[in-house]
Amino acid sequence: MPGMGLCAMLRAELAERARKYALAKSLPHCLSYAERPVVCFEPFGNGRHGNFHPASYRSICSRADWKLRLAKAHTTARRSLPSSDVGARSELDSCMSSDALLMNIFCNAGVLRSENVARLLGIVPKSHPQFGLRARVPLANGRVDATEIDMQTGNLLIEAKLTESDFQHAEKSKLLRYRDFLLVFEARELPQSDHSFYSYQLIRNVLAAYDRQAAFCVLLDERRGDLLEACYAVMRCVKSAELRTACKVLTWQELSRVLPASLQLFLAQKYGIS
Repeated sequence: MPGMGLCAMLRAELAERARKYALAKSLPHCLSYAERPVVCFEPFGNGRHGNFHPASYRSICSRADWKLRLAKAHTTARRSLPSSDVGARSELDSCMSSDALLMNIFCNAGVLRSENVARLLGIVPKSHPQFGLRARVPLANGRVDATEIDMQTGNLLIEAKLTESDFQHAEKSKLLRYRDFLLVFEARELPQSDHSFYSYQLIRNVLAAYDRQAAFCVLLDERRGDLLEACYAVMRCVKSAELRTACKVLTWQELSRVLPASLQLFLAQKYGIS
C-alpha cells in the first residue's frame, strides 16, 4: 500500500536523523532491537532530555500535569528495548513519538506567548494546552467514550500524527453507538469496507468537537500525503458547513514557520521539519 510506504520512509528518515543527532550531541540513548532500530532517548543531567528542546523540557517539568504525561508507558519497551538504569521507558522517549513532538512545540514558553501561532491556530494567545484529555464523546445509551484527545488549547482540539500508519478503523456497529454519528456525518460517503469505517480517530474527534462546540485540527507531516488524503476524505462528509469549516489540517512544516528560531532549528535538525 502506498500509505505504508510513506510511513516506512518517514520512520527510516526520523530514526537516522535521531541517531545522528544523539551522536553529534552526545545524548544518552539506546536503540531498539529491530532491523531498522528506533532511537529511544533518556533524561540526563540537571533537567535535560535528548528527545526534547531544552526550553520545552524545562517548561514540562515545571508543571505537574505536563510532567505526568512523560510517564506515559512505552507498551513495547520490555521486548524491543534494552533495560534502563533511569527507570521505566516512556512512549515520549521515542524519536517516533508524535506526543513528544506536540509537547516540544506547545510547551515552549515562546510558542505559548506567540500571537502568530495563536492566529494560525485560531486561538487566544497564552492559552495553556492540556494533553491526553478524555474525549467523553456521548454514546446513544447515555454513556461516554473513554478514548483520549491528544491536546486541547483554548477552544481547539488537536490530533497529532507523525509515524502512525493510519487513523485506525472500527467496526460499523461501534461508530453507530455514538449518539451524534448519523447527525454529524453522511455515513454512506465515509471511507469504509463492508464491515468497518476507516479513520475512526478522525471521526471520533469531529464528534468530540461537535459535542463541545469546539474547533478541531489535525497536525501531521507534509511527507505523509496518505494521512492528508484520509483527513479530507472524512471532513468532506461532515454535514454542517459550520462544523466542516471548524475542522482543518495543518502540517508541522507550516506551523514551524511561526515558531521561535531555536525551536525551528531543533525541529529541522532532529525531525527534518523546516
